[in-house]
Amino acid sequence: MSVAFLVYVVVIVVPYLRRKPAPVGDPDDFSWHFFVPCRDEEVVIRETVKYLRGTFRRAHLWVVDDDSDDRTARVVRSVWRRNGGYDANLHLVARQRPEARTGKGDALNAAYRELDDWLGPDADRERVVVVVVDADGRPAPNCLEVCAADHLFGDETVGAVQLDVRMSNFRSRPPGRTWFSRAFGLKLAQLQDLEFRTAIAAIQTSRGFTGTISMGGNGQFTRLSALDSIAGDELAPWRGSLLEDFELGVHLLTAGWRTGFTPDSHVAQEGLYSLRRFLVQRTRWGQGTMQCMRYLRRIWDSPHVSTLGAAEMMYYLAQPWMQLLGSLLYPVPFILLLVSTAGDPGQVWTWFTNGAWILFAIYGSFGLLPFVVWGPIYQMKCLRSKNIFRGIGMGLLYAAYIYTFYITSWRALFRLVRGRNGWAKTRRNTEASAGVKVALDA
Repeated sequence: MSVAFLVYVVVIVVPYLRRKPAPVGDPDDFSWHFFVPCRDEEVVIRETVKYLRGTFRRAHLWVVDDDSDDRTARVVRSVWRRNGGYDANLHLVARQRPEARTGKGDALNAAYRELDDWLGPDADRERVVVVVVDADGRPAPNCLEVCAADHLFGDETVGAVQLDVRMSNFRSRPPGRTWFSRAFGLKLAQLQDLEFRTAIAAIQTSRGFTGTISMGGNGQFTRLSALDSIAGDELAPWRGSLLEDFELGVHLLTAGWRTGFTPDSHVAQEGLYSLRRFLVQRTRWGQGTMQCMRYLRRIWDSPHVSTLGAAEMMYYLAQPWMQLLGSLLYPVPFILLLVSTAGDPGQVWTWFTNGAWILFAIYGSFGLLPFVVWGPIYQMKCLRSKNIFRGIGMGLLYAAYIYTFYITSWRALFRLVRGRNGWAKTRRNTEASAGVKVALDA
């Protein structure tokens, strides 16, 4: 397993490092509609609405208030009324319980149906693009011209495009009572930035060869006609998985659409400072991946997905299960060593001096190198720094960061077995510092 994973990393590193910027297109060739699903987002939504309306003036913004317990809807309405008039490009989609608060996918489906009614039957739906942005998301100002390029939405076979994702606060030290808590929070945000800008971006780039580029929950661009093709009679292109973004990509790919990824633009979001909130988020992602295993047959039977592409998607879907298996298998050699040491310490020492330590060194290297390699790459390519020692240090921390997924995979399994499939909102840093109470289904 370790050797196979190391080969996988080597395969994706080279295309990532060799990629060059691509030409852009004309955003006026398309109609752009931003969807921002909100559940108790009072502390961030005002600035997000102002940013999106100020940066993308010709685009429409659809804010979905998922029956928030705070003042989210009121804040949006206050921005909507400006200078004694109304912003015709800002729309509020208000949902009410019991239909509301059932997941991000349902909130996006509500916005999709509102957009469908608003456009009417004469709209050129091939030229309408829906952009999903988190309530704290900041798409780069060039994202529309990048996505309008000939190799992306300029190609009519491309149904969706995913932007690169970055952490907006990877240089901002969080507030905290102690030096350690501030340093830990900052490093956790930096590791999330490293993960998205290097490892995930490299994986997405390599998926261009297998034709299986997946969608993310932030910075997700989808052609409206592509959504129409999978929406069904219920007008619901997003389904019930906790990983609704990957699930959307599966339906688009198996329906015959191509998907794209571009690191030439990005969407910035807030990295989490709290380990507890980070584990809650990744548990939800892991559980969503486990839920998407039900699409394996659909993927393998689809004539639109190649054998190589189906194998790549199967590998991705198997990740949480491999982490469960690995957490049971990887400790075995060390447990055997401890047992042998307790029985005959002298024999174990002889065994080590005769070269057995090399086997353990190789064993450890295969478990670390696939992750450590991203530290120097992040340092040089993303931060433009030649400090190789700091890069290696970041790589070692990233290896420890990745091993937390063994914890979240077990938590995800327990939730799955117990039937706890509720969507748990991850509390934002600003909410935590302000003491805002948000219900978490942890």
